[in-house]
Amino acid sequence: MLLLKNKSAFKTTLLIFSIVIASSSIYYTEMLVKKLAQREEKMIDLYAKGLKFIVSPDNNGNISFLFNEIIEANNSIPVILTDEKHQPISSKNISIPENISERKTTTLLTIELEEMKDQHEPILVEYPAMGIKNYIYYRNSYLLTQLLYYPYLQLIVVSFFGFIAYLAFSYARTAEQNRVWVGLAKETAHQLGTPISSLMAWIEIFKATPAFAENNIVEEIDKDIKRLEIVTSRFSNIGSSPKLSLEKIFEVIKESVDYLQLRISSKIQLSVATNLNEDFEIPMNKPLFSWVVENLVKNAVDAMNNVGSIHIVINQEKVNKIIIDITDTGKGMTKKQAEQAFTAGFTTKKRGWGLGLTLVKRIVEEYHGGKIKIKNTEIDKGTTFRIEMDC
Repeated sequence: MLLLKNKSAFKTTLLIFSIVIASSSIYYTEMLVKKLAQREEKMIDLYAKGLKFIVSPDNNGNISFLFNEIIEANNSIPVILTDEKHQPISSKNISIPENISERKTTTLLTIELEEMKDQHEPILVEYPAMGIKNYIYYRNSYLLTQLLYYPYLQLIVVSFFGFIAYLAFSYARTAEQNRVWVGLAKETAHQLGTPISSLMAWIEIFKATPAFAENNIVEEIDKDIKRLEIVTSRFSNIGSSPKLSLEKIFEVIKESVDYLQLRISSKIQLSVATNLNEDFEIPMNKPLFSWVVENLVKNAVDAMNNVGSIHIVINQEKVNKIIIDITDTGKGMTKKQAEQAFTAGFTTKKRGWGLGLTLVKRIVEEYHGGKIKIKNTEIDKGTTFRIEMDC
């Protein structure tokens, strides 16, 4: 339960830790890229100096080592040598299809040249004795390009598998929680069965006894036993696919409210209003939906400290949609509390497991295909829960 309460903090810590790892990976890779880029820049500069030296009249004619070790040694960095008008003269390490015309080759080199201009400034190679100027254009090698985008690709792949793992973990955890809840609910229903049967027998005995025949106490006890039967039915339905039948929505809610009115503070006023015909029916499981109403009303009672009013309004928003607003005059919730209200384990009470609203959400959305949300809430003014149901 502590993990459930601190789930948000745990997720935040995990996210920060992931960002630190990702940032460190990107920083280290960018550092390597920068060093490799500087190395390639020096190599191209050396390449330019080598070209200049080869045609220099000052060399001693022994240029084979220079040509082989500097000029030809570049087998990874794409290079284009241009004239002073920036027209391609020659290229190296650029893939050009065989058996194409010189014109197509020039077109391809021109396109490549434009890409190189976007990456690096050209290196000027001057030959003063010949009055010639050349420019060397180059772009990052394939290895450097791979290294540049590798960390981002790595992060995408890791994030994808992390997301899949998170979904799998969440699904497994939810399934495990469901099994625990279902097992607990069915065991509770089983345990309640025996004493309820015994109490029903005693009530029949009391009714057959003249001294108790007209006693109102027996009648009220009988109502509570019937309520216990409904509670048992609710627990039995948890975990299974409940059967839905057409029920009068106003009558179902009114029955729940009338039952609770006698068992809560007389300082709390409960009311139910509708603009529909009171015989209007929608598909529902009556025991489970009554549980929803009771849970929301009891939460509202606790929020008001047994003083205030609870107003339930049933309206038809669309042809096939019923809206039920349950409004209290309680202490309200903060924005953060409202966001966590339906989360298992969250509660504003000193006691409690924080499962009431979670069960409400499950009954409304999973069993009835509806929706429930906090329409609005304000500190010290109250809260309105809205239920949307198909009809």
